[in-house]
Amino acid sequence: MKKKKAKKKAPRKPTKKGTTPSPLSVVILAAGQGKRMNSALPKVLQDLAGQPLLRHVLDTARALSPAAIHIVYGHGGDAVRAAFQGESVGWALQAEQKGTGHALQQAMDAIPDDHLVLVLYGDVPLLRVDTLRALVAEASERQLALLTVALADPTGYGRVVRDARGRVRSIVEQRDATPRQQRIREGNTGVLVAPARQLREWLGRLRSDNAQGEYYLTDVIAMAARGGVKVAAQAASEESEVLGVNDRQQLAHLEGVLRARRAQAAMRAGVMLADPLRFDQRGELVTGRDVRIDVNVVLEGRVELGDGVRIGPGCVLRDVTLAAGTVVHANCVLEKCSAGPDCVIGPFARLRPGAQLAAGVHIGNYVEVKNSTIGVGSKANHLTYLGDATVGSGVNIGAGTISCNYDGANKWRTEIGDGAFIGSGAMLVAPVRVGDGATIGAGSTIAQDAPAGKLTVARSRQTTIEGWRRPVKGSK
Repeated sequence: MKKKKAKKKAPRKPTKKGTTPSPLSVVILAAGQGKRMNSALPKVLQDLAGQPLLRHVLDTARALSPAAIHIVYGHGGDAVRAAFQGESVGWALQAEQKGTGHALQQAMDAIPDDHLVLVLYGDVPLLRVDTLRALVAEASERQLALLTVALADPTGYGRVVRDARGRVRSIVEQRDATPRQQRIREGNTGVLVAPARQLREWLGRLRSDNAQGEYYLTDVIAMAARGGVKVAAQAASEESEVLGVNDRQQLAHLEGVLRARRAQAAMRAGVMLADPLRFDQRGELVTGRDVRIDVNVVLEGRVELGDGVRIGPGCVLRDVTLAAGTVVHANCVLEKCSAGPDCVIGPFARLRPGAQLAAGVHIGNYVEVKNSTIGVGSKANHLTYLGDATVGSGVNIGAGTISCNYDGANKWRTEIGDGAFIGSGAMLVAPVRVGDGATIGAGSTIAQDAPAGKLTVARSRQTTIEGWRRPVKGSK
């Protein structure tokens, strides 16, 4: 999607009577094991679109600009903390999994009484930032905000129980619901915003006398209602937004939902997708106008595509910047590299980290470039490896050329001057320099600098051995 200019954060609007809104603390419950995943990884580290589930939730939380984020961890805690090492979050250990209410209690000691607390879940990754902003806006010191969802089939969800006047009175879990309550179609998502002082008191009164023997966070809804605190229920815009992950099938379903969401965003930004169902964006996409992307393209990390860029089928781009007019033909792999305007890449080319192409460069089939800069208008069209090389402008590199950059212990650079012509099958043994306008004869092994403007040839003398016969296998 097209990048927008960063805007200065607007001050939070004052609430009624001119009061300032309460600071926000976000708590992400991420202690579950996820037994049905049948994996050694904790559930919140399972991959969705190239990132752990918890990463999606954490990024959404950060977009709300909260005062603090706390993560409640438990199963596989060392792995979870290691995966998010260096993040500015608070960590709270839930050593025993005794339910969502018990999990939230572990983080509450670090949250001031005057904060609002937003509760999120590490295995519910597709919540929209706008949905949460609206939910937070409904909460106050005197009002709890609850995110609900309208369900065609509410099986497995807690039911939102309302009174005759339509006021939310409680949440009843599936296992504890009466037959009448099970017919309710308004489901609880578990996401809520509550004032910290009251929430702390409600959590302290939770009991585990239910079908699962756990401390349900949802029980605070009834406590709030009985205590005269209004419960403002807000419905999610779509069911897919609040779906959680418990097994591989659900994870695959969410992958499809996120893929479709990102494809739609790309098309709204002006990208022409040959088939939205076969477009896979796993990171951030920034595009210009009239970008065309063919089928089965995978985009990872941050990918920037200028005006008129075309990506052929079957390509993988990871942390790539391509300037206007550049064409990437089928089945190329590009990683941590950049190309100037009007380049032509592929088919079957590989640009590895550090590859930088200037304007009008051609990198052809079965050409690999690593940690190298290629000057304006230079060409390497066939079967070539350029590693740790500096190539000038207007250079022609023949098929089968290799910059021999590694001696088994160290990497060395190859320098090729402007306008040089490298014949096919040349071995350039680094460190070596080919001067401006130099020509290297085909089949040469160049181990010393080649002077500018001259032909350099380094071949062994061709010899024909008279009377030699090729060995033949003996008869059995």
